Amino acid sequence: MMQQGLTRRTVLAASLMTAMLGAAPVLAQGFPTRPITIVVPFAPGGSTDIVARIIGHKMGEILGQNVIVDNRAGAGGSIGSVLVSKAAPDGYTILMGTISTHAINPAVLVGKQADPIKDFAPISLLVSVPSVLVVTKDFPAKTVKEVIEVLKANPDKYSYASSGVATPQHLGGELFKTMTGTQMQHIPYKGGGPALHDVVSGKVAMMFDNLPSSAEMIRSGGVRAIGILVKKRSPAFPDMPTLDESGVPGFENYSWNAFFAPAGTPKDVVAKLNEAANKAIKDPAVEKKLADLSAVTVGSTPEELSEYVKKELAKWGTIAKAAGAKIE
Repeated sequence: MMQQGLTRRTVLAASLMTAMLGAAPVLAQGFPTRPITIVVPFAPGGSTDIVARIIGHKMGEILGQNVIVDNRAGAGGSIGSVLVSKAAPDGYTILMGTISTHAINPAVLVGKQADPIKDFAPISLLVSVPSVLVVTKDFPAKTVKEVIEVLKANPDKYSYASSGVATPQHLGGELFKTMTGTQMQHIPYKGGGPALHDVVSGKVAMMFDNLPSSAEMIRSGGVRAIGILVKKRSPAFPDMPTLDESGVPGFENYSWNAFFAPAGTPKDVVAKLNEAANKAIKDPAVEKKLADLSAVTVGSTPEELSEYVKKELAKWGTIAKAAGAKIE
């Protein structure tokens, strides 16, 4: 009798365990059943925000659920990054990560922050974003050479804006100063949108901005583009010279955007998000919108993104430390 009861209990427990294990894939297959939130760790209007909204809208169509963009700006992107790292690992809250959140901040942020490797599950590398040097339309220079001449003749008279301390825009300005022997004041903002607004209005002389956020202002004449900050010209602006070919050899400044989920997110949920993200950036309409902004579509596996982040951490951590950038 005792043996029979034990057998019955054993069978019941085994059946329950089998049912539970069998239910897990079903839950993932049903994902998503409600809206997904993309946390953008910068203010509205900057390139990260623009790219997130373009890709997120298409992902919503692919997944059959609304995809909401939630801007959580501050501390060079670390506020939004920490928020996502602490979110439930269920795929419903993901981060639009950048070179700041996953390559620069770990080297410069003072205090608690999210670990770019341990606290996140990589999803996909979405786009590579070139930077551009823009100046106010009334700035007394139209070429890289002339900008350098004006700055050398007027040490610290002019300022440059950035989306925050230790962001690529900030480091771009510091790198430019070092490589050209010029002096400028740095004015940090809480996002690329507000920073660019003050360049357009003439409150700040220039900005080493992400090209997607400046593209429309360049086309409309709101700001004057001096040069692109990567080694190849942009197909969207073929007449815009690179700084490398304009007298500052070796100069390069860029950003990138990638999706990350909180660590512990089920692999099949990550796989579904990866599939939707990669489909979204390959959609012809999305590709065109991103190309018009000079954002270069990439796409990757989670594993490829993980390796990419490790390489970028090593590269940009060194540059950030050399610039003496710190986020308190």
